[in-house]
Amino acid sequence: MTKARIYRPDKTAMQSGKAEMKHWKLEFAPTKPYFVDNLMGWNGMTDMPQEIHLYFPTKEAAIAYAKQQRIPYEITLPNKRRQVKKAYADNFKFGKISG
Repeated sequence: MTKARIYRPDKTAMQSGKAEMKHWKLEFAPTKPYFVDNLMGWNGMTDMPQEIHLYFPTKEAAIAYAKQQRIPYEITLPNKRRQVKKAYADNFKFGKISG
């Protein structure tokens, strides 16, 4: 069986909420390359496990599932996010260094 990756997805640039960042995701690595359809020119694939995405509430639950199903896996730990607290008034501060 193909190797799986367990990670916690980061928020996309198009959203400001952090709802999808709470769950851990298990997805399979591709085993076959994409191909280009001759008629339409679209990208296609015949690799079904790559389309499966499983969500778990904790990292331990995802690891337990992978071990139970005998799926080889690798864990990618999330990066720490730094939150910069600013006030709207800081945009108009005297002596602000713009760069």
